[in-house]
Amino acid sequence: MKVPTLRLDRLLGNMGYGSRKEIALLARRGGIVLDGAPLPDADRRIAVSADLATRMTVAGEPLDPPPGLVILMHKPLGVTCSHKEAGPLVYGLLPARWRRREPAISTVGRLDKETSGLLLLTDDGGYLHRVISPKRHVPKRYVARLARPLRGDEGAVFAAGTLLLEGEEKPLMPAVLEPLADGQAALTVTEGRYHQVRRMFAAVGNHVEALHRDRLGGLALPADLAPGEFRVLGEGEAAQVFASPA
Repeated sequence: MKVPTLRLDRLLGNMGYGSRKEIALLARRGGIVLDGAPLPDADRRIAVSADLATRMTVAGEPLDPPPGLVILMHKPLGVTCSHKEAGPLVYGLLPARWRRREPAISTVGRLDKETSGLLLLTDDGGYLHRVISPKRHVPKRYVARLARPLRGDEGAVFAAGTLLLEGEEKPLMPAVLEPLADGQAALTVTEGRYHQVRRMFAAVGNHVEALHRDRLGGLALPADLAPGEFRVLGEGEAAQVFASPA
């Protein structure tokens, strides 16, 4: 596969490092180094390979991940994914320079303000659309703390593919319920309707007191990733979202 190239000033400008003038000045001062050698010419074209962040430094620091960035975040409670909602945004948990990138980093789907857990963010529009495409049916697993014990028939109701949410005309696709201890249950869905999990439990006479997503496709939220923390995924890791859950 052919590796794309970009002018150095455009590449770093798109990654939020500054204006072309600022990047040109930094280059002339020896502040941009590739494979151990300074790059004094900001108009030089650079191959934007996946390993570029391991080969280039800017102002003495490793280059940020190049375009094609996929981030796995442990979204904490109280932050939102949408600029239309009130409150702090998940983007505020990222380095300030990353919020100036072009293409911009976007969330891959959304978790509401009162839902925590696994959230992907990316600047790769193709990857984003593949993950959220209704044709993919990527499974999403949520753990809910419920207000009341399960009756016992909810699993059959959710699995039937006939449950109709209030105000909707199309039944939900089959979903898998797994009762857990301590008043909790795991629910795996393959759609992303508005507040779907909360509305599903409401439809069977229960109420979700807390909701956490721990799996998306073949990706599981790492146990060592604390709320508010994130990590950049490699190409193989990012592709695991399309694999069957273990």
